[in-house]
Amino acid sequence: MPFTENQGVRLHWQEQGQGTPILLIMGHSYSAAMWHPMLAPLGAKHRVISFDNRGTGESDTTPKMTVQQLAGDALAVMDAAGVDRAHVFGVSMGGVIAIELALQQPQRVTSLLLGCTGVLNADKPRMPAFLRILYRLPPWALKLLTQRRGADSGYGSAAPAEAIAADQAMLAKDKSNVRGVIAQSAAVGSYSTTTEAVARLAMPALVLHGDEDRLVPLAWGAELAETLPDSRLVKFEGAGHNFIVADTDKANQTVLDFLREVDQAQVARAV
Repeated sequence: MPFTENQGVRLHWQEQGQGTPILLIMGHSYSAAMWHPMLAPLGAKHRVISFDNRGTGESDTTPKMTVQQLAGDALAVMDAAGVDRAHVFGVSMGGVIAIELALQQPQRVTSLLLGCTGVLNADKPRMPAFLRILYRLPPWALKLLTQRRGADSGYGSAAPAEAIAADQAMLAKDKSNVRGVIAQSAAVGSYSTTTEAVARLAMPALVLHGDEDRLVPLAWGAELAETLPDSRLVKFEGAGHNFIVADTDKANQTVLDFLREVDQAQVARAV
C-alpha cells in the first residue's frame, strides 16, 4: 500500500497497468475507490495512478485545506510515482483540482479530462456554509442521506439499476473523515479562478458532462469547453452528476479514444 507525503500530510496512492500514465482525481468526499467502473478498462491500456484526497480513504485528514494544497497533493503523488507528465482526469471537485494543477504546473499535464465540473470563478454559486452542518450528522445518517440523494438524482434517468446498486455497495464501504469532508467543502467554497487563466491552458482537453446533472449544470461544462482553447465537449444523455456509472461503456470508450488520439499526436510530433 504505497504512501507519500506533501507538507507532512500522508497520502495513499496506488497504480495499475502499463502505458502512458493517467492520474485520476476523485471528487468531494469520496476516495479513489469510487473510480471502480473505469479502473480495469483504463488499466488495460495505460498506467493508471489514483490516490485518496486528504480527508478520504487511507490519506490523512487536515482541519483546513485549500484547492491549491489539494493540487499540490496530486503533484506529490506524481512525484512519488516517478511521473514527469501525465494525462490528468478529475471529476467534480477533482476537476477543479485538475484545473488548478494545470495552472500551477502546465508542463506536467499531457492532457486534461474534466468531468461534471466547471470554471469556478467568483460568479459561480457554492454550497452555503450553513449546509455544511449536515456533515456533522452521525456517519450512518450522513451516508444514508447521501445514498438516497444519489439513488434519486445523482445518476440520472438512463442509469441501469444494477449499476446504481453496485456503486451504492461500493459507497457504503467507502471511507471518509467528517473533518476532512467539511474542509474539502470549505476549500471549494473559497476557491476562485478566472476564465482568462483557464483559457491559457493549451493542452488537449476533454470535457464530459451528463445532461441531467443537478449538482453542476451542463451549462458550466459547456462554458468550460468553450474556454479551453483545444477542447471538446461530450454529453451523456440521461446521465446525472455520476455519468461514469450512468453510462459506463460510453464513458470508458470516450476516454480511451481521446487518450489514444493525444498519445498518437505526441508520437507524431516527436518523429
